[in-house]
Amino acid sequence: MGAREESAGSPESSATTRTPAPTVSPLSPDLPVSPGHVAESPGKSLWEQICEEYEAELPVFPEKYKVKREVVMNVSPVADTIFQGMHRGNLFSVPHVSTAPPCPQVKVKTIESQTCSPRDYLETFIFPVLLPGLASLLHQAKTEKCFERKRTKFVACDFLTEWLYNHNPKRIEELFTEFYSIPFVADWLQQHPRPPIPLSLLLTEEEAALIIQSFWRGYLVRCDPEIQELRQWQKKLREDKHIRQRVKMFWAKQEQKVKSKMEEDEADAGNSPPS
Repeated sequence: MGAREESAGSPESSATTRTPAPTVSPLSPDLPVSPGHVAESPGKSLWEQICEEYEAELPVFPEKYKVKREVVMNVSPVADTIFQGMHRGNLFSVPHVSTAPPCPQVKVKTIESQTCSPRDYLETFIFPVLLPGLASLLHQAKTEKCFERKRTKFVACDFLTEWLYNHNPKRIEELFTEFYSIPFVADWLQQHPRPPIPLSLLLTEEEAALIIQSFWRGYLVRCDPEIQELRQWQKKLREDKHIRQRVKMFWAKQEQKVKSKMEEDEADAGNSPPS
């Protein structure tokens, strides 16, 4: 029993009963070496050991494609001497390859605007002009804060029309023309007038802030008791003396005077002999 326990617990006996697997040599993939040769590498760094183990696991290449190894010399870390002793011709023996025939020249396809397909027409004549305009449109929309507010005064179609009109190759040397000064735009708006843009969209943030602040200051002043008493007295005075009716009568007389004067001028112009 003592002999059996000694043989089972001894690491030397267990090592002798096992058959070690052959290990490929790092210098020559065809020659097997013992495991102790790979594990015991005195004087080698951990990185060198890892590289040797990795190279040992590489597949076996044909004889003519095997790497021709040379003696590795200790070199300085200077960049000019890193690859000293290595030549490109000694790395691989690549068989001679004949010169490849020249590639055939690609013929330039001429596209006619009247006979081409819709896809070719868009890619050749429309998109090269339209895409830069759309890019400028997005930049202007960001400047006008269209991505932050629900309503703005910016009209994308108007901006794109103005951009395309001023970037027309036929108008390169001409001055910049605003949207409402473009001839066909003026004619169209004359026949189809637009409703006025609300003042809230035309004002800038600074102008709107001034209006809101002035209204708030006026509201605080009108809340004063003395101001309220003055406003009530003015209201009673207007009702007692019929101020509103007097103002209406005054403006009616002024309109009548202007109308009669215009009629006299027209009559004098009709009676005057032609020159």
